[in-house]
Amino acid sequence: MHGRLKVRTTEEERERKKKEQALKVKAYNSTMSKIQDKRRRKELDDEMLQLTSQILLRNPDVTTLWNIRRECVEKKTNLDQKNGVYDAELNFSEQCLLVNPKSYNGWHHRCWILEHSPNANWEREVQLCSKYLKMDERNFHTWDYRRYVAVRAQVSRQNELDFCTEKIKANFSNYSSWHHRSLLLPILYPYKGDTPKQAMSESKLREELEMVLTAAFTDPKDSSAWFYQRWLLGYSRQELDVCAFRHDNNHAVIAFTNPIILVFTGSILNELQSQLESCQSLLEYEPDSKWTLLTSALLMRAIDPQRYHDKSLQILATLQKVDALRKNYYLDMSSKWILEKGLSDWADSQDVPKTLDLRHEERLNALFYQQYFCIVDNVLLPENLNHCINEVKNLIHTSYSLVVFILVRIQ
Repeated sequence: MHGRLKVRTTEEERERKKKEQALKVKAYNSTMSKIQDKRRRKELDDEMLQLTSQILLRNPDVTTLWNIRRECVEKKTNLDQKNGVYDAELNFSEQCLLVNPKSYNGWHHRCWILEHSPNANWEREVQLCSKYLKMDERNFHTWDYRRYVAVRAQVSRQNELDFCTEKIKANFSNYSSWHHRSLLLPILYPYKGDTPKQAMSESKLREELEMVLTAAFTDPKDSSAWFYQRWLLGYSRQELDVCAFRHDNNHAVIAFTNPIILVFTGSILNELQSQLESCQSLLEYEPDSKWTLLTSALLMRAIDPQRYHDKSLQILATLQKVDALRKNYYLDMSSKWILEKGLSDWADSQDVPKTLDLRHEERLNALFYQQYFCIVDNVLLPENLNHCINEVKNLIHTSYSLVVFILVRIQ
């Protein structure tokens, strides 16, 4: 009918797109053929730049073409044609980044140009990052580039931290901004106490934890703040230590572990308890919040793994239902915690080092921390893990033989 827009059928639309794609492929192959011919003839001129532009402005991820453009730039600068060459490339790369702001090649080319330019304007690059982060505040390519240019522009770390705060307040779900923050805080607010080492000064740590809780209560389902909280509370590290030792008149066996159980100072322990109480309060309103549940379980393990053992395992059982897609992850975590308690109880029993009896641990579904098994004579497993018995026996025998071999070589 006249005056009415004709709507293409599905088959017509499919055919139209097929023809369009065929034309694009033909044009691409033709242009690439010209580029390759010119490169063989070493014609690194303005026409070469124009040809590479035709493709890169549509697809900035063709690495070879960026390499060719750098060859063109080097030739021009060697011929003292420096005026405007670097600025033109910066403008071109910016056009490409507007097409794909997450192009590794586009950002890398920009770094290369700035490193070679005698008049690099680093302050402008910081402003460019701010512009791109307004379009997508979570673009980690831009955040990586910002860290690079901020150092060159001598932007103060405090200004960068303030910028992070601004972006986080605008959108809590910003992994890159939380990460950028984690790099700045230990430098701006260093921890000056004794071991275990903390991420930053205690006063600043408390401020950061309050900020995290605000984010968590605002959107308990978002994971970015929970991961940042885990970093804040789990920064402590202990050096490699001996976890088990056994010897007789002829042989010796030593097992090492890293990390071992952390010992928290009083202030940190209080902070952990405070965070746990906040999580429990949030669970009253959001009982199925998986990140709140997982954080609660991890905090319990950090505060007192023996006292909270059963409770933390109950939480993991709940998580297997709430977050069924990650059921195996929670099962493995349960097995680790069960083994940690089993090993701890065994170390205080009269059976060490003869027999490690885990038959009563029916919830155990995998074996971890096998470095501890090298000093035991016999391991008793629950029925569902009987298929691992030979593996454990081989591990015990191999570990013992290996240490004997090492001692012989030393002697």
